[in-house]
Amino acid sequence: MELHQLRCFVAVAEELHFGKAAYRLAMLPSALGRHVRLLEEGLGTKLLTRTTRNVALTEDGATFLDDARILLAQADALAARFRARSRDRATTLRVGAIDSAAAGLLPLLLQTFRERRPDVVVHLLEDKTIRLLPLLLSGRLDLAFIRPPGILDKALALSFLFHETAVVAVPQSHPLADRQRVTIADLADQLLIVPERRVRPHSHDLTMKLFAEAGLPAHVIQLADEKQTIVNLVAADLGVAIVPRWISRMEIKGLRYIRLDVPAGSMADKLPLAAAWVGDSRDAVRDALLATLRDNLDAYAEQA
Repeated sequence: MELHQLRCFVAVAEELHFGKAAYRLAMLPSALGRHVRLLEEGLGTKLLTRTTRNVALTEDGATFLDDARILLAQADALAARFRARSRDRATTLRVGAIDSAAAGLLPLLLQTFRERRPDVVVHLLEDKTIRLLPLLLSGRLDLAFIRPPGILDKALALSFLFHETAVVAVPQSHPLADRQRVTIADLADQLLIVPERRVRPHSHDLTMKLFAEAGLPAHVIQLADEKQTIVNLVAADLGVAIVPRWISRMEIKGLRYIRLDVPAGSMADKLPLAAAWVGDSRDAVRDALLATLRDNLDAYAEQA
C-alpha cells in the first residue's frame, strides 16, 4: 500500500467520479484506475463498486476512507514539518511557473526579491499547470505560478494574483501587421493556431470564448502544446494566434504582436494567474518571496 494509491482512492471516494478525480490529481483516468485497483488487490477487498454510470463506496470502502484520510493527513504533516526544518537551514527555493509567468512575472519578481534576499538561490522550472501541481503535492516544488484549475487538491493553498492581457500574434508580412489594435471581427477569416485544451484549457478556451462572444466561428487550423511552438508556427505564416501579452517578450524573427480590443466589460480576453503552494506548511523563504510579490503586485499587474 502506497501513499499515492491512498490519494487516488480518497479523490475518487470524494468525487465519486474517476474523471473528476483524475482532473483533480492532474492524472489520466486510466492511471488513476490502475492505482485504485492495485490498492484493492493489496488489501484483498473491493473499496468501490463501478458501473458505466456510477461509482459508489462499498462498506469496506466507507470504513477505509476515514482511516485513509487520517493517514494522509499525518503523512502530509510529517513531510511539511521536516520540509520546514530543512527550509530553515536552506537558501534555495524551488519555483515552478507556466511559460507566460516565466517570461513576464518571474524576471520582475526575482529581481526585486534578490535585493531583499541575495542569499537565496531560486531554481526555476517552466512547465504547464497540469504538471506543476503534482510536483507541488510531492514536495519537489515549494511554489508555483499557474492557471487556477477547476478543481484544486485540498492540500494546496491558492492565491489569485491578476489577469494577464491577451494580444494577437501575426506574421510580420500579414495585412494586419501594421495595425496598433485589432478586434475579433478583424480576425473573422483568419486561420487560428490554438493550444490543445487537454493541456492548456484556459488558453484554448480564451480563443473559443472570444469568437463565440463575437458571434463568429473560430477557424482552427492547427493545435500545439507549447507557446514557443505556437509563435514559431505564426512566424512561419501558418496562421495567427491569441496569446498572453507576456509571451511578446519572446523575440521571434518575422513576428508582430498587436493589442486586442474587446467590448467593454468583457473578461473573455483575460487569463487568470495564481500562486499555489502546500497549505498549512511553514516555509520562511517561500513566504518571503510571497511577501515581495504582494508588496509589488499592483506594479506587476500593470505590465501583465
